Amino acid sequence: MAEILFYHLTESTLDDALPMLVEKSLARGWRVVIQSGGEQVRDRLDTHLWTYRPESFLPHGRDGEARPADQPVFLTVSEDNPNGARIRFLVDGAVPPEDIAGYDRAVLMFDGLDEQALHEARGHWKALKAGNHDLAYYKQKPDGGWERAA
Repeated sequence: MAEILFYHLTESTLDDALPMLVEKSLARGWRVVIQSGGEQVRDRLDTHLWTYRPESFLPHGRDGEARPADQPVFLTVSEDNPNGARIRFLVDGAVPPEDIAGYDRAVLMFDGLDEQALHEARGHWKALKAGNHDLAYYKQKPDGGWERAA
């Protein structure tokens, strides 16, 4: 059964928070899939992961590229898991796949300043809780770190 974490962004943007969490996942030896709610955000993240720090980048592939199984990180707009990831990040309103239990962890990241995103996150929480998944909710602290709130 997957551990499902909700990350409520209040102090930073997705572009600031996501690379750090992906780096931590890779350090654990996990392959990562990042599912966005649309192609525009997927494409923006594709560029961002190559350039988010001058001294580093996150190697990755995306929908439509050859050999996705070779990629440590894969960006998609679908429910597929082409690189055999153990952790799935859901961003930009992406809907959790029905077969989320096949992951070690799923992370739903949402903008706490966006009322629609909050509403959708609450709906996902209720649906996943009813499915008997282990859920945890993390809220961002003023310093940008995370604290478990539920």
